[in-house]
Amino acid sequence: MAERQSDGADKDAQTLSQSHDEAAFRPEPADNLVTTRHVLKTPSGELRYTATAGRVVLREEVLEEGKWAGFQPKAEMFLTAYVLEGADPATRPVTFAFNGGPGSSSVWLHLGLFGPRRVVMGDAGAPTPPPWGIADNPETLLSVTDLVFIDPVTTGYSRVIEGGKAGEYHGFQKDLESVGDLIRLWTSRNGRWLSPKFLAGESYGTTRASALADHLQKRYGWFPNGVALISSVIDMATIRFTEGNDEPTALYLPTYAALAHYHGKLGDRPWEAVRAEAEELAARDYPWGLARGARLTAAEREGLVRRIAAVTGLSTDYVSRVHLRIEHQRFFRELLRDRGQVIGRLDGRFVGYEPDDGGEKPSHDPSNVAIHGPYAGAFNHYVREELGFQSDLPYEVLTGRVQPWSYAQFEGRAVSVSSMLGEAMRHNPHLRVYVACGYYDGATPYFAAEHAFAHVPIPEHLRAHIAMHYYPAGHMMYVHEPSRRQQSADLAAFIKEACEAPA
Repeated sequence: MAERQSDGADKDAQTLSQSHDEAAFRPEPADNLVTTRHVLKTPSGELRYTATAGRVVLREEVLEEGKWAGFQPKAEMFLTAYVLEGADPATRPVTFAFNGGPGSSSVWLHLGLFGPRRVVMGDAGAPTPPPWGIADNPETLLSVTDLVFIDPVTTGYSRVIEGGKAGEYHGFQKDLESVGDLIRLWTSRNGRWLSPKFLAGESYGTTRASALADHLQKRYGWFPNGVALISSVIDMATIRFTEGNDEPTALYLPTYAALAHYHGKLGDRPWEAVRAEAEELAARDYPWGLARGARLTAAEREGLVRRIAAVTGLSTDYVSRVHLRIEHQRFFRELLRDRGQVIGRLDGRFVGYEPDDGGEKPSHDPSNVAIHGPYAGAFNHYVREELGFQSDLPYEVLTGRVQPWSYAQFEGRAVSVSSMLGEAMRHNPHLRVYVACGYYDGATPYFAAEHAFAHVPIPEHLRAHIAMHYYPAGHMMYVHEPSRRQQSADLAAFIKEACEAPA
């Protein structure tokens, strides 16, 4: 018995020794970046620029028993950077951009709006067939700012190092720190500390960008000139339908009205009149009625049912049966049930079909289905054939592998970065904020954004530093061509003005 135990111990020791030997000969992770040169023709002239794509090793200082144990590699994060040739770094802005999810790569802002190349896929009601395409983007933000697109860990080509624990990065705080550290690294290695600097995020990326503005200022003294928030959510209590929280029920109402109007459910009433009616109801009587609950009189309840039905395109019977509370996924399924269709969440202009018409909620998002393929195909071609970066890893466009996502810092309260954005603006009175809202966005509704930004804790004179912009499109509003062009112009103007703005 003792001999068998000894053999086992010897084997364990041998295995441990082999693992140490393998670790000793394992190559140290190293940056893997490819740089190419390009020329883009725009209405204002040629843009000559370098594009750098690849993975940067993220290292962390490690302390063991209070002693410094080295600067150890933890993750390899993928980025794509565009830098205009011949520009003065002292005056040339640089914008760090990312999307959200959590679990999304930066492909959407990269190839949809900001970058020098863009996806060609058609729009709601007129999609083009696969394999789709990619084309020059004369409206690129590269005309006014250098660009760095970042893929958080486990998205795109970003991964933890061999033997690392990916789950450590799947949460608010570690995501914030890792993206912030990559921004610091790129700024330092490219000599851009004295450049005008911007952050840009979409969806959960707006949560990240708002928190990063505060984090980067406090942790590194990295002060941005502006933050662009596209399809924003800085207070998740405004969009999460949870028991006891009536905020989203009321704040979604104007978006329901926009979608009902778009799909012809409100007759020939002008959109501006519908919008005004829905917003007035959502701001006053609707939240009051929800708060009253069973204390509503029969006449008060009947009046609210009629008014809600009138702006949502739903029947009074349906509104009554759900006790005035229209959950968003239910709405996406119910609005066009009589036509045998469901509408999209990311963009309610898109429609799709279910196996039958009896379901309570959609089984898929028609807008996500329509958008995913064109962007995945375009990026996988572009990164290899035009940027010269090769990898056998799958490019994770939008992955669920980051779930569950940790919000441990917010335990017992709603997830909100409103206070962090407010602190960033109070500490940096030059900071400007651009907020983009799509009327047909069923993921981050525009009235919820208005509500959240009205509650950012800043002095009254700083409220003029938050600029709200609206587009007749959805979550990825640049899918709609007129909105893409307008938004490109609005963002270019925002960056120029933020660079010139006095305190």
